[in-house]
Amino acid sequence: PPSHPTYDLKGVIKLALAEDAGDRGDVTCMATIPADMEVEAHFLAKEDGIIAGITLAEMVFNEVDPLLKVDWSKKDGDYVHKGLQFGKVHGRAHNIVVAERVALNFMQRMSGIATLTKAMSDAAHPAYILETRKTAPALRLVDKWAVLIGGGWNHRMGLFDMVLINDNHISVAGGVTAALRSADLYLEQNNLQMGVEIETGTLEEVNEVLQYASQTKTSLTRIMLDNMVVLQPNWDVDVSMLKEAVELINGRFETEASGNVTLETVHKIGQTGVTYISSGALTHSMKALDISLKIDTELALQVGRRTRRA
Repeated sequence: PPSHPTYDLKGVIKLALAEDAGDRGDVTCMATIPADMEVEAHFLAKEDGIIAGITLAEMVFNEVDPLLKVDWSKKDGDYVHKGLQFGKVHGRAHNIVVAERVALNFMQRMSGIATLTKAMSDAAHPAYILETRKTAPALRLVDKWAVLIGGGWNHRMGLFDMVLINDNHISVAGGVTAALRSADLYLEQNNLQMGVEIETGTLEEVNEVLQYASQTKTSLTRIMLDNMVVLQPNWDVDVSMLKEAVELINGRFETEASGNVTLETVHKIGQTGVTYISSGALTHSMKALDISLKIDTELALQVGRRTRRA
């Protein structure tokens, strides 16, 4: 997973298992499954996509029962097709079923993010696709991990690892120049070295940033070009303003396009020369990939074929 100074991934797994178990544990398993029965269960892809969360699923099974044996025919980042059995877990049936839903919830969400990221990353080339901080609460690391698996790049992890001056900061600070000057002063006074990005929404703001940078020693590393992609009535996009901004900057700083980024628009945005394209949709609007874990795989395949889900 990506690095984070305070994130407790094992703690997140324990929390997910605890919310499922409540104060009684799995009463259905205790009522119906002999405590010592051992079985083998198979992971089944019910649609095409990029698989992600295999490593995390192993951590879930290990947390429930270290004696469970998990084997995979695929790895994180691999393509799976509908109907493919791509892994199996062997051990006590009770513990497999207890871990099942938590492991699948992580895998399905991560695989959905990775699948969308892969599609957008391929379409965005030669620009790099980034996610944002629009992640599920307490799943920041998990969501950003899935983006990496899908071939994307990570934006800042949180509020602590990059200075990102957005429109609200600019409004409170008193303008673009004042906000940049304050950021540079803060980093200097606190002996901090980290990336600095500022959001711009007009060509005038881009020029103001460039003028400040030409006259002042600055820690600025990236300029965000926000909402410079204009949707057209025919579902096309006008990227002329974005392209003009990129040409104004002329490689002096990294550039990041944001706003109106979809699978349909990202290719045209990527052709403007922008360095990065950020999309909150990667983590807040993805569709989970349908995956199941079945002990009776033949029955599961029969049902899947009947319902056209395998």
